Amino acid sequence: MGLFSTNVQANMPVAAPRSVADITVKGRVTDADTKEPLVGCSVVVKGTQKGTNTDANGNFSIVVSDEKAVLVIGFIGYEKQEIAVGSRTNVEVALKSSASELSQVVVIGYGTTTKKDATGALKTLKSTDFNRGIVNSPEQLLQGRVAGVNVTSASGEPGGRQSITIRGPGGVRTGSTPLFVLDGIPLDNSSTGGSTNPMNFLNPQDIEAIDVLKDASATAIYGARGANGVVLITTKKGKAGTANISVSSNIGVSNVARALPLFTADEFRKQVVAVGGALEDLKADTDWQKEITRQAITQDHNLSFGGGTDKLTYYGSVGAQNQEGIIKNSSLKRYTGRFNASQKMMDGRLVVDMNLTATQTITNRPPVESILGSALSANPTFPARDANGLPARYQAFTNPLLALDLNKDLTTINRIVGSVSPSFKILKNLTYKLNLGVDNSSSTRDVQVFPSTVPQQDGRLDATYLDNRNVLVENYFTFNETFGDHSINALAGHSYQKFTLAGRNWSINKFAVSPIEPANNPGLGQELTLATNRPGGFAVINELQSFFSRLNYTFKDRYLFTATVRADGSSKFGANNKYGVFPSFSAGWRLSEESFMQSGPFTDLKLRAGWGQTGNQEIPSKITQALFTSSTAANTSYPLDASTSYPAGTTFVRLANPDIQWEVSSQMDLGLDFGLFKGALTGSVDYFRKVSSKILLEVIPADPIQPASTYWTNVPDMTITNQGVELDVNYRHIAQSGLRFDIGGNITFIKNVVNNSPYTVITSGSATGPGLTSATVNGYVNGQPIGTFYLRQYIGIDDKGVSKYADIDGDGTGGTDKDRIAAGSALPTRQFNLNASIAYKGFDLGANFNGVSGNKIYDNTANAYFYKARLVKNLNGIAESAGEPNESINNAAPVSTRFLKDGAFFRLNNLTLGYNLDTKKIGINNWISAARFSITGQNLWLITKYNGYDPEVNTDRTVNGISSFGIDYLSYPKARSFIFSLNLTF
Repeated sequence: MGLFSTNVQANMPVAAPRSVADITVKGRVTDADTKEPLVGCSVVVKGTQKGTNTDANGNFSIVVSDEKAVLVIGFIGYEKQEIAVGSRTNVEVALKSSASELSQVVVIGYGTTTKKDATGALKTLKSTDFNRGIVNSPEQLLQGRVAGVNVTSASGEPGGRQSITIRGPGGVRTGSTPLFVLDGIPLDNSSTGGSTNPMNFLNPQDIEAIDVLKDASATAIYGARGANGVVLITTKKGKAGTANISVSSNIGVSNVARALPLFTADEFRKQVVAVGGALEDLKADTDWQKEITRQAITQDHNLSFGGGTDKLTYYGSVGAQNQEGIIKNSSLKRYTGRFNASQKMMDGRLVVDMNLTATQTITNRPPVESILGSALSANPTFPARDANGLPARYQAFTNPLLALDLNKDLTTINRIVGSVSPSFKILKNLTYKLNLGVDNSSSTRDVQVFPSTVPQQDGRLDATYLDNRNVLVENYFTFNETFGDHSINALAGHSYQKFTLAGRNWSINKFAVSPIEPANNPGLGQELTLATNRPGGFAVINELQSFFSRLNYTFKDRYLFTATVRADGSSKFGANNKYGVFPSFSAGWRLSEESFMQSGPFTDLKLRAGWGQTGNQEIPSKITQALFTSSTAANTSYPLDASTSYPAGTTFVRLANPDIQWEVSSQMDLGLDFGLFKGALTGSVDYFRKVSSKILLEVIPADPIQPASTYWTNVPDMTITNQGVELDVNYRHIAQSGLRFDIGGNITFIKNVVNNSPYTVITSGSATGPGLTSATVNGYVNGQPIGTFYLRQYIGIDDKGVSKYADIDGDGTGGTDKDRIAAGSALPTRQFNLNASIAYKGFDLGANFNGVSGNKIYDNTANAYFYKARLVKNLNGIAESAGEPNESINNAAPVSTRFLKDGAFFRLNNLTLGYNLDTKKIGINNWISAARFSITGQNLWLITKYNGYDPEVNTDRTVNGISSFGIDYLSYPKARSFIFSLNLTF
């Protein structure tokens, strides 16, 4: 019996070890002081990549493998906690506010570090810090958020270009655009078609964080492309643990923020007569600005999903945005899809990361300048529409409503960015990584002029096709080792990048009036000749090969040292200077870790110092090589006898110049990071000085025998210097009642100067409009900042009613080119930004202000349209069109300081009121884990003396490829918008 009993027990089922699905741990994370739930806390199983985030109520749910599992709970600004699971399936966690955010991870290029160990000047923005509203590109997300970074919207057009500078522009042809790096792929900033921003392809909803590298010690790892700073964009990734789906829907309503104060019909009747004009009055009362604008609707809808296991995580998203412009017929449509995955193999030694982004943007753009020009000058007594409600037709001028109907500029861009990045842990402390990336875009642009009888115009079609490909191959090794008080992180690698840009264009004229658009049937065009419609094309290939290395050394967690060197070779340069070497060095001292600082008020105090060099290669391709041409034209050939016949032949157009070398930017930075009151008050102060030398410039040859009128060279003594001070401060307070608020801001004082230029002025901006063709406005002047306005000084009206100008050279004649003066710069000398937020019991309110001062704007619009000689001809204007009382109606309006205005402003950029619904209280948390409602106001108010549409403007008036600054000419007006948003997480 006993034997039988024993056998039965031996064969009874034995409880198997718990599997991965056996233990589900749920919990809630709160603030230890206020007891308020903490939203977005990370909950990770220690030693794995399995993790999740808390929802709007601070709740989380995660699966662990056994009772030995340990949960690591962390949140920015709070001390991490480790919770042993044991037999518990429900935990309550109260996090204490940390002394600082020193453990925050920052991306530094080819790797990461923590905020406490960083020795360079950099700033990290998480998605919770981004600007809200109608956002098309990453630059808008960080406007006003980072000291030393100035973001200017060139216009209010949907998808319009953004001008961004980091610590000021430093070259003649480089512009100011920093290098953008998307998940490890350095992007090409070349235009991908039309007049839109190349960065519009990226859906802001997919971005997890943006790291801005400002000084050379941080950017030198990118060598030749880091002279203007580096912006590292990290997209959202999947996390192991519970899968989730998020949906966001945004509806925006936009109107013109500031219409120009044009004369009304009644005012116009009085003003024309007052200045001595013969009034043309058709008895109407038309607001032409109102006629061409509208209340615009924007829709932006996104869906994302993510999750995974210990070995495989994934994230995907789709998005659709349809933004109407406030000028009729202008719009931007964007469709995005993104997917990434990370697979672990070989017990975690091999990790393969994959990223894929696909985007289509469709931009519809009317001829903005001509439509605005017509609307601003059109007689307001003329009716906009005829008796049938159709746009009225006039012989004397083109109704801007007709211009909207008779022109169409449609650009479609398809862009795919993908990468595969396997990494293999060779040894415990040695990892190899391969990074393969492709960025491919193609665009089609159809510019159509529809045929018309009144006004008479022939139909025309201009078609352009562009292809832009960027291929990247990188291999690098990373070594990490800690022994005693010493810690070393070393990096060494190789990079190869190939850029291919090609385009084709053709046109056809004389389409008959027809309901068929020219683009839909080009064969209806009647004129196609090589004389007027010669097709064109181009192809450019550039290659960049680089070798790079970096060493980070830490002693006792308080003495920090970083050394970086990168050698770049570019196909743009000649054989004698193909490669450039760009080193950097930086050091940090964490004084707060010293024993003599333990009783002081500082919870964090770190000194930083760095020096480094970066380069610039932004010159035309192949200009170091000789160029030949075959022609019979008089300027390239000559007769061999006394006749006038020019024989065919091959001649030099450009001589080879193998000695051109890299433009170099040397920068030093001294910084102080601090934290007080247990980390409630944090900030940093930086002094920087950046000097660009060996300036690449197109100059006139001293030898008159040269075959070309200009050639490229490095100007040996010319320098461009940016220096200044940045202050960034943030204060956060959490009250016992649960009320929390943050207030912070930054201010930058910056001075730019050009020295030892070989020219009196290198023209960088020209005016345009009636009577102003080819008139220059600003440029590079010795002893002055970039973008200096070099103009005649307007001093009033003489007794003949004609403009007077200061006689600077003393020759008795004022107003010649020799009397031009440096009248101020388009670059601001001060940039200031303020951010504030407050939250209580599910409600939150956040605001962002930004502004600049010390800069000028040239009002090219007023110069071309708003002066007395036009008003007397029945062309509308604003108050300044009436001019001075004794001004002649025949007084011209040439370029001068008369139209130079103060560009300072202070703006409430956005204001957001939100509410996080407690889904648990209303019993829907099993289906919806988080729900948020919000309303955002964008561009709500503006303080400025400038009387144009908006002081934040930069019309592209480039001269010979040299970027212009601070010119306003018929710029697309900015909108004031209200956006209603709903975010759900399932």
